[in-house]
Amino acid sequence: MLKLPAFAPATLLAAALLVLPGCNKKTIALLQQQNADLTKSRDQLQLEKDALQRDKTNSENSLTNRLLSKDQQVSQLNQALGNTEQDLAGKNARIAEMQRILDEKDAATKALRQKVSDALLGFNSQDLQVNVKNGKVYVSLSEQLLFKSGSTKVDPAGQDALIKLANALTGNKDINVLIEGHTDNVPIKGVVNGARDNWDLSVLRATEITRLLVSAGIAPEQITPSGKGQFLPVAANDTPQNKALNRRTDIILTPKLDELFSILNTQ
Repeated sequence: MLKLPAFAPATLLAAALLVLPGCNKKTIALLQQQNADLTKSRDQLQLEKDALQRDKTNSENSLTNRLLSKDQQVSQLNQALGNTEQDLAGKNARIAEMQRILDEKDAATKALRQKVSDALLGFNSQDLQVNVKNGKVYVSLSEQLLFKSGSTKVDPAGQDALIKLANALTGNKDINVLIEGHTDNVPIKGVVNGARDNWDLSVLRATEITRLLVSAGIAPEQITPSGKGQFLPVAANDTPQNKALNRRTDIILTPKLDELFSILNTQ
C-alpha cells in the first residue's frame, strides 16, 4: 500500500488516491469537497484572525492615545493647581499685609483719640466730645462753645479749644482733617454775616475754623472745610435741646490709608 507523509497537501492526497486500487470517483469527489471546505474554513479563520489583529492594534493605539491624553490632562491640571496655589499664596500675603496695616491704623486711631482727649481735657462734655467711629476720630464742638448765635467768628473759649487741638495734631502729616459745620433747621432771616441760609452759615463757620487751625500750625493741605447745613442732624429738630445738639461743628480726623490703597491697587 502506498504511504504518504502526514504533512502532504490535500491536492497531493487526492492525486495519490487516484492511483490507489479500489478508489472510485465518488470517493474522490467527496474527498475533494472536504478539502475545499477545509480550505474555505481555513481562509475564513485567517480573515477573522486578521480582523481580530486589526481590532487589537486599533484598541492598543486607542488606549495609548487615551493614556497620552490623560497624562497631558494630569500635567495641565498639576500646572493649573500650581498656579492657583501660587496665586492663593500671593493673595494671602496681600490680605495679611492689609490686615497688618489696618491693625496699625486701628492702633494709631486709638492713640490719636487718647492724645486729643488729653489735649482737650477740662472742657465741658456737653460742649466738646471725642469719639471713634468707623475708624475715624470725631471731635464734636457745640455752637455754644464756638459761636454766638448767627456769628461766624469763633469765641475765645472756642479758640482755646481749637489751638489745643491744633497743638496735638501739629507735625502729624498722616492725618486728614475734615471740618464739618452743622446747623438746626431754623431758617436765617435775611443775610447774617454774609450767610444767606443755614448752608452758607455752616460753610462760613467751617472755613473760619480751618483758618484758625492753619494759623495754629496745621498744614493747610491736610484740612478740608465743608458745610452740611441742617441736612445731617444728630437729633430730631423738635425741641430746643435737640436743636442745640444739631448746632455743632464736627472735626473729623482720618488716618491716611495710602499704603493700604497701594496694596489694593496692586494687580
